[in-house]
Amino acid sequence: MNYETLYNSIQAYAENTEALFVANIPVFVQEAEERIYNTVQIPALRRNVTGTMTAGNAYLSLPDDWLSNYSIAVIDGAGTYTYLLNKDVNFIRAAYPNPSSTGLPQYYALFGPQYTDQKELSFILGPTPDDFYTAELHYFFYPESIVTAGNTWLGDNYDPVLLYGALREAYVYMRGEPDMITNIENKYQEAIAQLKRLGDGLERGDAYRNGQTRLPYNQL
Repeated sequence: MNYETLYNSIQAYAENTEALFVANIPVFVQEAEERIYNTVQIPALRRNVTGTMTAGNAYLSLPDDWLSNYSIAVIDGAGTYTYLLNKDVNFIRAAYPNPSSTGLPQYYALFGPQYTDQKELSFILGPTPDDFYTAELHYFFYPESIVTAGNTWLGDNYDPVLLYGALREAYVYMRGEPDMITNIENKYQEAIAQLKRLGDGLERGDAYRNGQTRLPYNQL
């Protein structure tokens, strides 16, 4: 389902073509997307980037779209990966009280803004890098909305959750009948459960390690 189809479906289901309602359809969709993305970890929410740890600098700036971390690795000159352990800033400060003590980083912590731009987040590393290392970061982010992209992974692969999520926002906006809102919410929760089976279930393993899916049955 692309955005045009979703847009038309919301109007058709809600039976509302009033100008202010139509103008808010993009808001309904974007609110639904964020709700979905914070409920199910689908693969489209993962991003991988590489950057550079600077010798003598204990901080590593994060991408503007960073929301949370999956992993961070430091890659030395030989191409060896060392995955850093997540700690608190207090641990980094206590373990490495002198920032001039350098070495291959082993730990990281979310430090927050380190410059005047309060939106620019960073990690603090421990110990402070003793050389210029490549950093490989896997992180959680919000992909571009279907409103502006036209097509997204969610719209292409499991559109019911997007449709019912947007309709839920639309009916709340219209102050719809409680039973109608409840019906839409139930359909949304059903769709979310099916998506979680995929995103938080099937994609977390394989038949080699976990065996094939098998439902219990009663013998006659």
